[in-house]
Amino acid sequence: MKATNFDQLRRALVERQLESRDIHDSHVIQAMARVPRHAFVGAKNQRYAYEDRPLVIGHDQTISQPYIVALMTQLVEPKPNSIALDVGTGSGYQAAVLAEIVDRVYSVEIVKPLAKQARKRLHQLGYGNVDIRTGDGYQGWPKHAPFDVIVLAAAPDHIPQPLIDQLSVGGKLVLPVGQSRQFLTVVEKRDDGSIKKSELLPVVFVPMTGEAIGG
Repeated sequence: MKATNFDQLRRALVERQLESRDIHDSHVIQAMARVPRHAFVGAKNQRYAYEDRPLVIGHDQTISQPYIVALMTQLVEPKPNSIALDVGTGSGYQAAVLAEIVDRVYSVEIVKPLAKQARKRLHQLGYGNVDIRTGDGYQGWPKHAPFDVIVLAAAPDHIPQPLIDQLSVGGKLVLPVGQSRQFLTVVEKRDDGSIKKSELLPVVFVPMTGEAIGG
């Protein structure tokens, strides 16, 4: 498929599945319109890259559907000067969307081959403001904390305390929480250090592994 066709399909996705629904943040819309999702899926799945659905990327992992990526990004309210933590790099798609908006993205992936592939892919696409390490995202990335926004793309059965600790005052964390039933949840750290938690809608994500299991 030609690049021009991918561009047309991406524009259609943004108009029909994002702008026509509840995605209204101009930064998010512009980012979703720029990131080439077809570059983040295998060759056999490229024809489906701009359908609003998750796709398998190997190692029992998926790339989230575009609407959910856009929604989670919008919910954490990223700004051009924000520092972001992306937990569960996967293909690198969410990191790329954040990188289009914020100053710096730090991304953690527990599956070494996925981390390696995502690092290479993002470099080839010119995303020089993304750092990726292989590790257990439950622990975040303390060296670069605090983070203004944190996006977690796998479901723990509870909100990891290290991620709350690494959230800056006024910052927001979005993640799916639950096992048999998962809910997209937003955590905001108030000025006095207290936490506000909001459950928004049911979702389905792959389970978070590592220390999240039984933690």
